[in-house]
Amino acid sequence: MKVDLIVRNARIDTRDAAHPHARSLAVLHGRVVALDDDVEGLDARETIDAGGLAVLPGFNDVHAHSVWFGTTLMEADLSAVASFDDIYAAIEAQAASTKPGDWVVAAGYNPVLLGSTHPDRERLDAASGGRPVWIKHASGHSGQASARGLALAGVGDRDVPAMEGGVIRVDETGRPTGVLEERAMKLVQDILLPYPLAAIEQALQLATEHYAREGLTSVTDAGVAGGWIGHAPAELAAYQAARDAGRLRTRMQVMPVMDALGAIAGHDEEPARRGFGAGMRTGWGDEWLQLGPVKVFTDGSILGRTAQMREEYEGCPGYHGYLQDDPEAMRTRVLEAAAAGWSLALHAVGDAALDFALDAIEAAVRAHGTPSVPNRVEHGMVVRPDQLERLAALRIACVVQPSFIPSFGEGIRGPVGEQRGALSIRARSQLDAGMPLAFSSDRPVAAGAPLLGIQAFVQRISEEGLVYGEHERISVDEAVHAATVGSAEVTGQQAQKGRLAPGQLADLVLLGAHPSEVDAGEISAIPVRATIAGGAFTHRDAELG
Repeated sequence: MKVDLIVRNARIDTRDAAHPHARSLAVLHGRVVALDDDVEGLDARETIDAGGLAVLPGFNDVHAHSVWFGTTLMEADLSAVASFDDIYAAIEAQAASTKPGDWVVAAGYNPVLLGSTHPDRERLDAASGGRPVWIKHASGHSGQASARGLALAGVGDRDVPAMEGGVIRVDETGRPTGVLEERAMKLVQDILLPYPLAAIEQALQLATEHYAREGLTSVTDAGVAGGWIGHAPAELAAYQAARDAGRLRTRMQVMPVMDALGAIAGHDEEPARRGFGAGMRTGWGDEWLQLGPVKVFTDGSILGRTAQMREEYEGCPGYHGYLQDDPEAMRTRVLEAAAAGWSLALHAVGDAALDFALDAIEAAVRAHGTPSVPNRVEHGMVVRPDQLERLAALRIACVVQPSFIPSFGEGIRGPVGEQRGALSIRARSQLDAGMPLAFSSDRPVAAGAPLLGIQAFVQRISEEGLVYGEHERISVDEAVHAATVGSAEVTGQQAQKGRLAPGQLADLVLLGAHPSEVDAGEISAIPVRATIAGGAFTHRDAELG
């Protein structure tokens, strides 16, 4: 029998309890077909001597923003600025390659780095040579326009309107600063969007090439085709075109946002349904491109103090954040999507928003049953003990981002305080409650390398070098499991990925060392020597034979 690929002389961590470790592996038609002794006697079109490298199932990020991340690779990068002068310099450099009159777009700015302050709106216009400027904040829940940008968006210096689910920030004189929160960002996005589909395809290629270099073989794009996070109504068409052209380097599960779904006409005896016109729903697609749950934004972020909390924010008497829409309207849409067969992914950062999300999902399950692709809450940044019990009982996955801790853990702990900080980004508690734990990054909000996420799960050290919830630490083995098996379970794909066993997809990563073999603080530095998806190399060191 001739197979497509054989990997020999490897230290394979299969994540399969029936055969946990192996030395060799064979691939045929994109799937693992043999391990160890069963490989002997097989001929292959390509054989790789791994030279003793560690081999793991490919990593799986279950919550990232691939189009958004790809576009940031084409925009001014503000992720490492240390001063306002750095921002103005980056805007000036980007403006040099931007046509007069076009918008200068920058990404990755984290206001926490500069004391939660913002650049001057007129200085931004000066730096851009008069071109309108739009700065995307790293959280994704706010942005800043220059003075010229505000004018084009219809925001004057007087009579600033209140907005449902969003805020136009003003200074002490009542003059807009340029900062637009949550749904207020739509004022600028309505001008910039939609992106050309060709640009979205290019963004996907850049993003997935980057993913492959980090050992990722599967990623879930958590929100496309609508809302403030989408880039074009036909974003799914760009995904399909990128896949057909061979531009995707990772398998993709794509979550449309609720705004992209519409009412579906049906029989009078059927419940009201919401979805795509032809009735496609979660699970539609194949091994490379699949529809995931529908994404619903219920609140904002802790960094921007727009997440809805039961108790007030530290230092903000009477302020609890807010929901992004009328709760009854959101609940109705959730139930209609569930009636159409969609799994649910409700963004809920604050514990008050999580109460709403749990109630809505529970109502959907009572009415329409538990879907095969798990219902989820995204982030669950503050989860009370009673909420953890409800999550486990309802079999709802809570998708946390460990890399938030080294990126801006203190920026989270500050607004919520020590007591609620101890209830945030929960990992150990999820495992102890019998819940599946997955890896996700929320990239480009935070650094997305899966090895960094594994390290953060284990260490839980904040950007200031402080321990962040020692009681929520997990072992290296548990963190690796989260990035492989756990992620497959949370995305409903455990039958075909997450393990290296016969019949599973041949998605694997070759590492310079196994994460368990190095000091916890060095996990993120382990070299990714090669990445293989479906038996084909998506990344490969030149030295690897």
